[in-house]
Amino acid sequence: MTTQRHEPAMDAADRPMLEGWLDYHRQTLARKCEDLTDEQLRTASVPPSELSLMGLVRHMADVERGWYRRVLAGKEADPIYYSEADPDGEFHLTGAETWEEVHATWQAEIDIARHNAAGFGLDDLAKGRHRFGDRITLRWIHTHMIEEYARHNGHADLLRERLDGATGD
Repeated sequence: MTTQRHEPAMDAADRPMLEGWLDYHRQTLARKCEDLTDEQLRTASVPPSELSLMGLVRHMADVERGWYRRVLAGKEADPIYYSEADPDGEFHLTGAETWEEVHATWQAEIDIARHNAAGFGLDDLAKGRHRFGDRITLRWIHTHMIEEYARHNGHADLLRERLDGATGD
């Protein structure tokens, strides 16, 4: 199955443009993980790095949760994969993780993110605060998330090419 990606219209208004690019980058990460086994998805890039495609998806599930639950909605939500004791826990895979479970968790966080964002205007201040104490807008969060996905999609590109030679968008 090939994940469909759609760029936002070139004349879209701000909100559909930002949300369109965010979804495009979410879909790009999903495409980079398609048609691979759990073992391939858990394969780290190069020692000593623990960076893997599955780790990136786990990381993005926690990032979605942090920005759209804790910061935007101001709700309590413990991290999924990392902790104070293991701040890079999303990248510390045990071999028991499955793509089905990790993908479902990530998609659930994306659904909650969309739901929470729907209750805010782009220039509305979040109910919670950035880790530095600032209150930020939904526009800032969406823009940051596009940057976060774009950066990690570059990592995913290299990981995928190393696994099976696949390149491209």
